[in-house]
Amino acid sequence: MIKAEARLDSFRATFYACVLGVSIGVSSAVCADTSVWKVTSGDNTIYLGGTVHLLRSSDFPLPEEYEQAYQASSEIYFEIDLQAMKDPAMMMEMAQQLTYTDGRSLKTVLNAEAYAALSDYAAESGMPLMMLERFKPGMVVATLQLLEFQRLGFTPQGVDTFFNDRALADAKSLGHFETVQEQIDLLAGMGDGYESEFILMSLQDMTESEELMEVMIKAWREGDKDQLAKLFVADMQKEAPQLYESVLRQRNLKWIPQIQQMLRDSDTEFVLVGAAHLVGDDGLLNLLSAGGYQVKQL
Repeated sequence: MIKAEARLDSFRATFYACVLGVSIGVSSAVCADTSVWKVTSGDNTIYLGGTVHLLRSSDFPLPEEYEQAYQASSEIYFEIDLQAMKDPAMMMEMAQQLTYTDGRSLKTVLNAEAYAALSDYAAESGMPLMMLERFKPGMVVATLQLLEFQRLGFTPQGVDTFFNDRALADAKSLGHFETVQEQIDLLAGMGDGYESEFILMSLQDMTESEELMEVMIKAWREGDKDQLAKLFVADMQKEAPQLYESVLRQRNLKWIPQIQQMLRDSDTEFVLVGAAHLVGDDGLLNLLSAGGYQVKQL
């Protein structure tokens, strides 16, 4: 039990690194493309880079196009303020908002099938369900995902954290689309009203994590946007339309005006967001192309 509690404390500090573009989501052709695109409007330029929030040491170095875009940019943009995520007060606030405080628990919100499946999976992962009982579904899934990704050799050092650290060291300007509070609200609302379906779908995905992550990493490195859309966007639209609407579509639509504003100034920004936000009909690449901007893959 002490071991489980220690692991849980560790994951609380890093679970936001989960592939959320994703829950955060391959072509056989060999190509030199990768998941970085150059977007232009007249003489103004930004770069869009698809990120994977967790990577293995073997996934470095990153494709060289990321370095090219980084060097060409004076400002680096992320989904959220990664520095604010390290604030202990914010971590405490996060834990409170992702925990039931109104008498509910997983036992009361899940049906018998989902609760039994979750109990079995958690036990196999070394995290007794009693440790998760008061967590909201989004927090439960994020915690179990981290356990699984850790087993597969993934660490919180992903594309986002790599370039956040680089930008701080190089004194480049940093920006973000959302506050930490907005991300907490998003996670807290995951599965609200369809908790059992959300848990069962997430557990199924986690049983396929090893194979899925290998395919996803390959598609990401090659910039195979059709495969990325198939892996994450299409499945989410079909299996969890409410989740697709809140996690991807609405956030993309909210970010577009901010990106358009970047394309009106002479500065060059490198925008780094989860790869799933770039692809599909409602992805940033398609929305920008439809808006008349020139979009070219590096």
